Amino acid sequence: MLIFLLAYLGGILTIFSPCVLPVLPFVFARSEQSFRRSGLPILIGMAATFTVLASLAAVGGAWLVEINQYGRYAAMMMLLLLGVALIFPSLADHLMRPFVALGGRLQQHADQQSNVKGSLLLGVAVGFLWAPCAGPILGLVLAGAALNGANLYSALLLLVFAAGAATSLGVALLAGGRVFSLMKRSLGAEEWIRRSLGVTVVAGVVVIALGWDTKFLTQFSFLSTAGTEQKLIDNLAQKSASQNTGDANSTPPLTGATQWLNSPPLTNDMLRGKVVLMDFWTYSCINCLRTLPYLKAWDEKYRAQGLVIIGVHAPEFAFEKDVTNVEKAVADLGIHYPVAIDNQYAIWNSFKNEYWPAHYLIDAQGHIRHQHFGEGAYQETEEMIQTLLKESHQDLALSEKFVQVAGTGATAAAANLHKSPETYLGYSRQQNLASPEAIIKDAAVRYSAPHKLNLDQWALSGAWLLSKESAALQSAPGSISFNFQGRDLHLVMGTLKNIPVRFRVTLDGKAPGADHGTDIDAQGYGEIHEQRLYQLIRQSGITKNRLFRIEFIDADAEAFAFTFG
Repeated sequence: MLIFLLAYLGGILTIFSPCVLPVLPFVFARSEQSFRRSGLPILIGMAATFTVLASLAAVGGAWLVEINQYGRYAAMMMLLLLGVALIFPSLADHLMRPFVALGGRLQQHADQQSNVKGSLLLGVAVGFLWAPCAGPILGLVLAGAALNGANLYSALLLLVFAAGAATSLGVALLAGGRVFSLMKRSLGAEEWIRRSLGVTVVAGVVVIALGWDTKFLTQFSFLSTAGTEQKLIDNLAQKSASQNTGDANSTPPLTGATQWLNSPPLTNDMLRGKVVLMDFWTYSCINCLRTLPYLKAWDEKYRAQGLVIIGVHAPEFAFEKDVTNVEKAVADLGIHYPVAIDNQYAIWNSFKNEYWPAHYLIDAQGHIRHQHFGEGAYQETEEMIQTLLKESHQDLALSEKFVQVAGTGATAAAANLHKSPETYLGYSRQQNLASPEAIIKDAAVRYSAPHKLNLDQWALSGAWLLSKESAALQSAPGSISFNFQGRDLHLVMGTLKNIPVRFRVTLDGKAPGADHGTDIDAQGYGEIHEQRLYQLIRQSGITKNRLFRIEFIDADAEAFAFTFG
């Protein structure tokens, strides 16, 4: 029952959350009408739409994201029409005619029926816009829904959350209606109020369509209820932890993955009697990629002897949550062992993990016997694999020779050299940006590169929009420069419109020649086709500090992070 109470309370709190504020004008647009015939249908439509969308999102996969986005576009178009109709009564008459026709035999009550149906439809439209508005409480609800699948329990959780939000909006709507009635009686301004509401609705649609609501409201952290909701979750987690008296070395449950690749969903009971290596990774992480040759070799050598490797894909960037991207990466990288898609960090959190990559070795009885974070210690890990396999099968004969691997491209081992630090371009973790212009978050700004960059500094040139995760080029040309040290330079990149983006790389102002990476040619030319890590530089001779520059010939490039090796 506690989880239902938290879900309901979390829904109530959404009335104070920034992401719900742009929706309120649509709710109040009919506040002067009967609550039973107008306000209540709006709230019912919102709650029903949210419950259906969120239930599907919990089990439907990444495809629903696209459907939900199209639904938001359609909702915004309809709300725009309704807003214009409030401004121009003649247009409102034309828009209402289809609803009147649907009344059929009840044509004499057309006004009342169109009112109710129009309000319900408005609620459905607002539901599309409101569905993504949620904090940690909704994350907990969706995680529970994903764990339990499409069943009555998960649907009830989502419905309770929606009911909480509808309750707070209903109270606001009732109070707002009285305020509007007083204004009409005292000022005789019914027409003015209706047209003002229409202007507000149109303005709200424009704000949401351009994303200004998020950009503006996120500047006011005092408006957010995420902290309050997170405290509720933390208290619940602490209570659950205090009730857990299990063995601290026992393997946490593997439930919570949103999808499995190369295997049906696995459980601890199914793995009992096997030696398991859990690899926490993400496909654009260079450190993770460099461990893959060993993981693949161990899988090939020891699978028949009882080793099961499970790759737990826990995304770092938003694009890594797209299962299609992960499926392509798994295929391109030649991974054949099971991969759990841990988009909700359920397995990550159950292991209390904090690193990419991280390896946990589990014996046949289900106890964690060894762990290692980061690259390296391959011989030590393989020795432990052999020890645990021999423990589970006393008569097992294993070759004591260790695997010999040599990765290629981005999977090749790092050089034992001083190298520049991993550098994020998004403002949430940004460092060493040398462009002299002030950073304006989530807005297009024209940046420039200074005449000289110190070691480990980088700069933008051209029109770029800096978000939390990335730098996105708004118009071509544009470039990024970096004074780096290391043998290899990698850049995590993607495109904004799924259209190839051409670029050229130079080193110290010249074509890279023999120092080019696997994703460009000797002249430095390459293209971005998908969201992933691109190897741009691999120095073939004596490594030294170099001035790297990548110039994008086309717009809509998005850059996330530099890594070096």
